[in-house]
Amino acid sequence: MDRSAAPGDAALAVQVGDILDRISDGFVAFDNDWRFVHINAAAQRMAERPAQDFIGRTAFDALNIDPRNPFHLAYTASKASGEPVAFTAYSEIFSAWLEVRGFPNMDGYTILFRDVTGARRAHRTTLEGRHNLEVARAISQRIVETSQDLILVTDRQGNLVQVSPSSAAILGFRRDEMEGRSAIDFIHPDDLESTRNEMRESRRGGHTRSFDCRYLHRDGRAVALAWTGTWSPPEQQHFFIGRDMTERLAAEERQRRSQRLEAVGQLTGGIAHDFNNLLTVVIGNLDLLEFRLRADPAAAELAASALKASLRGAELTRQLLAFARRQALDARVFDVNERVVGTMDLLRRTLGEAIEISTRLDPDLWSAFADPAQLESALVNLAINARDAMPGGGRLIIETANRELDADYARINIDAVPGAYVMLSVSDTGIGMPPEVLARVFEPFFTTKPVGQGTGLGLSMVYGFARQSHGHVKIYSEAGHGTTARLYLPRSKDAAIADRLVPAGLPVARPGERVLVVEDNDAVRAMVLQQMRDLGYDVVEAGDGPAALAVVDGGQRFDLLFTDIVMPGGMSGSDLARAVRSRDPSVKVLLTSGFAGGAMPSGVHGDEFRDLLSKPYRQSDLAAKLRQVLDEPA
Repeated sequence: MDRSAAPGDAALAVQVGDILDRISDGFVAFDNDWRFVHINAAAQRMAERPAQDFIGRTAFDALNIDPRNPFHLAYTASKASGEPVAFTAYSEIFSAWLEVRGFPNMDGYTILFRDVTGARRAHRTTLEGRHNLEVARAISQRIVETSQDLILVTDRQGNLVQVSPSSAAILGFRRDEMEGRSAIDFIHPDDLESTRNEMRESRRGGHTRSFDCRYLHRDGRAVALAWTGTWSPPEQQHFFIGRDMTERLAAEERQRRSQRLEAVGQLTGGIAHDFNNLLTVVIGNLDLLEFRLRADPAAAELAASALKASLRGAELTRQLLAFARRQALDARVFDVNERVVGTMDLLRRTLGEAIEISTRLDPDLWSAFADPAQLESALVNLAINARDAMPGGGRLIIETANRELDADYARINIDAVPGAYVMLSVSDTGIGMPPEVLARVFEPFFTTKPVGQGTGLGLSMVYGFARQSHGHVKIYSEAGHGTTARLYLPRSKDAAIADRLVPAGLPVARPGERVLVVEDNDAVRAMVLQQMRDLGYDVVEAGDGPAALAVVDGGQRFDLLFTDIVMPGGMSGSDLARAVRSRDPSVKVLLTSGFAGGAMPSGVHGDEFRDLLSKPYRQSDLAAKLRQVLDEPA
């Protein structure tokens, strides 16, 4: 009996076909010659062709495929082995990714397939999303690890969850010393309540907040930070970025101080001119009166006393005009060394025998362009100030040198202009000045001397002379460690250009050379770190001796220690150098100081450390000195 013609089989075939047309997967059936026997509705929709385009035709003819097509090869292998096949691949015919299952049988081959393009796209999107999230997290972590700003993550209660490594440079604490602790332990007490309010407002409003809050450095000082903070509801965490404002605030203070001096100068200059007109009348009439009162000795004595006071008033107005930079200058090209030598006899008589004076004059000194008489006056003023700072006697060192002030120095010292200068340095071994006094030394009438022992105009005159001469004056001083005043006068433009001390190329670091830089002045430290990095050195920084020893004891190796000599914390640069050398005798040492070499505070400059780089220095000076010390035999 022909089973294909049986009425029951025909009915069953209709039922099966109806069922196959209802499923969402594509279904096709082939005979042993790969002719289409059946193609369901889903397959027709995916192919976008009706059943009559397929039934009775071979797959090669209806679909225009090559017998070597990977799909056909897979089916043929499956047919030969009698085993089903399952795979996912892209079909050019259906322009889609298909998940395929093939089943061989005695009468031919049947194939079920479904379009998984959307699922694959969603899966790929998910994977890409995960990848992007991982990338974002990696980038975020990289930002945290490398940021120069302070980055903090806290929980709702203000406990530190994550801290950027920059905390060591900004606050003196390593990240592992801060994480897990409350931020209260580090916030300045006066700023605690305002910071809490900012955190509450951030959680309440969901907006990014900007505010100022001081944190406490390991050494106890307050560090001014400008914060940007936001609250993340999903993580229930605060994210903060704090920028260290120390250098910016210091620069603003220097700017305000300069503007204040400028304003005072304008005021005093105007008053001095008017007062000079009044004194001219007073002094002239007293001269006449004194002549007429010769017959009356008592009255003549009174007139002479008034005349003496008026002349003293005229001297004060002259000093005020010098500070205001309104004095008449007779600028010319001259030899500073000759003027220093010519003033020595006057200085020895003025300072007395208790003061030992020594000079270190550069024999190759450039010519200066300024008023030589005003230079002598400035030198005498500086020497008298030094004498008064050494009531029990001491040493006064006068030095001259050629100096080029660069842009880095001018950035820190806003009164300075980059260029070539002739430097006159006056140093003493006296009592020195604390920071609050040093900040006001150029203000007219400011003095720490007892009443009647000073007008407070000596350094004001020096300041005015330097500025009016297009030069610069800088004073280095610390309480108990003496003072160095450096006056920079412009180099004469008449000098030959060929003798400029500008190297053709800077000596740079050799691979792997590492330097430990120890400097308590934040602005100076930032400058020298940048200079050294530009030269190729691997640089690690510390703000004082104890912090530097902590770095050394942490296991890091250094080729050279570059340290300021006079620093807070009870440890001088020489003390630090000895301590470092005791741990690693191979470390080279280069000291630096704003004090003159011969005026170094007693006991802070060990004789075993002969290499000294005086401040200020150019990058070329630093590069040459580093190379010199590093190349010296051990």
